[in-house]
Amino acid sequence: MTYDFAIFDFDGTLADTAASFMAACNAAARRYGFRELSVDEFQSLRTMGSREIIAQLGVPMWKLPQIAAFMRRAMATEAASVRLFPGAAELLARLKAAGVGIAIVSSNAEESIRAALGETAAMVDLFECGAALFGKAQHFRTAIRHSGFDASRILAIGDEARDIEAARKAGVAAGAVAWGYADPVFLKGLGPDRFFSQMDEIAPAFGVA
Repeated sequence: MTYDFAIFDFDGTLADTAASFMAACNAAARRYGFRELSVDEFQSLRTMGSREIIAQLGVPMWKLPQIAAFMRRAMATEAASVRLFPGAAELLARLKAAGVGIAIVSSNAEESIRAALGETAAMVDLFECGAALFGKAQHFRTAIRHSGFDASRILAIGDEARDIEAARKAGVAAGAVAWGYADPVFLKGLGPDRFFSQMDEIAPAFGVA
């Protein structure tokens, strides 16, 4: 089966933001009083879902909106230095040229994403940004309505367990990538509808050779 509309996550899926994310997370730890992590400790979180990570960090759930807003602002200061993964810009251009609709749904800020995308931002039909940690499903539903397609014709592609969870809640197919934040073996174990080991494997899922 091929799809007609793509919903992409941004951080860890289209762009390599791991370093800025870690810096923002540790800055938030200092600000809001939870534990800072070393690079090795961040790596250990790659085999956990979002709720497990929150528990590991010792973050109270009620603080999450404040922390997320703080991290978006912190990451915005480095947006100009963020680089897309190799092949990401070309992928979006190929999909657009083939008539595939494209949305980006992210917890990151739209301004930061547009800055990182540069001219490639013109390939995107819809930006649904600033999603809460567990609030992506509602943004996926907005993208479904915007697309004009039945949910069965839409593939949402991300790099974390919460992306798969949100896709299932919204009733769209879940795609996962091997190069993002979460460990690929862990992601595969969650049973996504499509799993992509390389960027160039994505276009064929939309019937683009």
